[in-house]
Amino acid sequence: MVIALVVILVFLFILFLSGIRIINEYERGVILTFGKYSGTKIPGFRWIFPGIQRLINVDLRITTVDVPRQEAITKDNVPVGVNAVVYFKVEKPEFAVLKVENYRYAVSQYALAALRDIIGGVELDALLTERENVAIAIKQMVDAETDPWGIDVTAIKMQDIELPAGMKRAMAAQAEAEREKRAIIIRSEGEASAAQNLKNAAELLTSAPGGLSLRTLETIDNLQPDPSKTVIFALPIEILEGFKNLTGRKKDIL
Repeated sequence: MVIALVVILVFLFILFLSGIRIINEYERGVILTFGKYSGTKIPGFRWIFPGIQRLINVDLRITTVDVPRQEAITKDNVPVGVNAVVYFKVEKPEFAVLKVENYRYAVSQYALAALRDIIGGVELDALLTERENVAIAIKQMVDAETDPWGIDVTAIKMQDIELPAGMKRAMAAQAEAEREKRAIIIRSEGEASAAQNLKNAAELLTSAPGGLSLRTLETIDNLQPDPSKTVIFALPIEILEGFKNLTGRKKDIL
């Protein structure tokens, strides 16, 4: 009798130990009883009946899935190689367990198909210049397909867009031509601005009394660093103007 009691106690203890489960804070536990969904457990210490119940832990943290490099053809028939990363999280653990066999793999496959479909509907220029908008369109398509599984796609990032070698050379030549064009425009604008500034300065010196004389003295000072060698006589511009006016009057008299 005592031996039978000990055996029963040992059996119950082993049964208890084998039914212990731990659910982490970032997880939820989906319980299946005889293969049927019977509830979702919150984090903490949990116990299930071994052999009758099964606990499946589902991670609720944001998960990343790499979409390997895919060959796709743009709307204007340019072949490109694109790879991306999908960020998603599980919103409804029971749906992720019951409605799809492997939700991680399924999300990656949907993202792969959506990547090819969206790229096939845009031209190369839009793909290169509006990469973020293209990624948003892919996200919306994948999110709509995976929503019934309790999956929320938070973002899709396109990492690399690989172009054919000939296309790269053509784009490099175009970029070089654009840079040269901008340099010429900037240089011409600078020359036009400098010419306008010189014109404004000349008008200012002409209109200001004694302005040209001051400018003349400054020029002489720059031309004669050593005053012991050369002597330069500067006539005020007013004297020259006076001679000019006097000459004009003589011509009128004659």
